[in-house]
Amino acid sequence: MKEMKDSLLRTARAALVPVAACAVALGGLTAWTASGAAGRPASVTVEDARLLVPFGTDDTAAFFRLRNDGDTDDELVGVEVPSARGAMLSRTVVKNGAGTMRMVHSATVPARGTLEMSPHELDVMVSGPPRLRVGDRLPFVLRFRESGEVRAEAVVVRPGN
Repeated sequence: MKEMKDSLLRTARAALVPVAACAVALGGLTAWTASGAAGRPASVTVEDARLLVPFGTDDTAAFFRLRNDGDTDDELVGVEVPSARGAMLSRTVVKNGAGTMRMVHSATVPARGTLEMSPHELDVMVSGPPRLRVGDRLPFVLRFRESGEVRAEAVVVRPGN
């Protein structure tokens, strides 16, 4: 009987160290998370989505304000327009006074920041859009590395709006 008690006591003492270590680690992680130091994952929302009214079936451009409320950067890695032939990220590059469009593979949306697209920098080129008039809305699917798919509707506007 005494041997059994001694064996149980040794087993309890051996288990006490890892259990205490886990309790201390859990307490530290809880305090770290509660203080906000653990951070929030990237979380992108779309604001001010606009599409320039296309002339007939000509290609056109869309612009978005992308807001990331997370504590880590995110990356826009793709765009889809289900009712168009295609869509891609493009950037206007000016050299010697002439502007050209260059396809880009991704765009960073900074942590706790905003990525503002514009006709003079980054935009989404939409190929073969459907017939649209000012005020119509066109659905987009934006794909982010961390935030996944974000759906948005761009309102059709005249150039300069």
